[in-house]
Amino acid sequence: MNPEDHGQLTLYSYWRSSAAYRVRIALHLKGLRFKTIPVNLVSQGGEQHSEAYRSINPQGLVPVLKHEGQVITQSLAICEYLDECFGHYPLLPADPPGRARVRSLVLQIACDIHPLNNLRVQKFLMSQCGDAADTLLWMSHWMKEGFAAIEQQLSDRPARLGYYGDDPGMFECFLVPQVYNAERYGTDMSDFPAIGEIVTRCRGLPAFIKAAPENQPDAEPL
Repeated sequence: MNPEDHGQLTLYSYWRSSAAYRVRIALHLKGLRFKTIPVNLVSQGGEQHSEAYRSINPQGLVPVLKHEGQVITQSLAICEYLDECFGHYPLLPADPPGRARVRSLVLQIACDIHPLNNLRVQKFLMSQCGDAADTLLWMSHWMKEGFAAIEQQLSDRPARLGYYGDDPGMFECFLVPQVYNAERYGTDMSDFPAIGEIVTRCRGLPAFIKAAPENQPDAEPL
């Protein structure tokens, strides 16, 4: 399908959500136009808990993608849906082993790192221990443990912009937002130079600039 003729794409997003950030990068890498509907996750207890939003996504999470009557939730499912619907700028390698390795890295971020430090977990930890320092320590521990494993996997490959090619793809869609989260909460990233190189180079590319939290229509002053 021509990216210029893709029907209406609507993304329910929150500017600081790393999961929504992943999908924004994917949409911009593929050159797809889309409408953003902001869902404020923190104001007045969070718009994601409203009956109206729960009717769209019963999980009460972002992102959600609407496309030609379809409602897709979960950032990985959305990114793979976009890749299957729109052939322009593939996000995954062409060879099955390459796709499997990228999916493995993506799942390490989406399933092993991110869920242990997302907003719901932060709120629960604060409600139980009441100590912001302990909550940050928890988050930093699991992010650094996950990044250490990824760094080791990256160290066996030659330095380049993307992990499996000359251009960034699915892995970078997930890596850059997770590093954003780490930096936001003061996690020391100095032990991960390969990750740092990839993230620094990606952040200079138009798709990543457009997708950055501070450049979203619902971004708030820091």
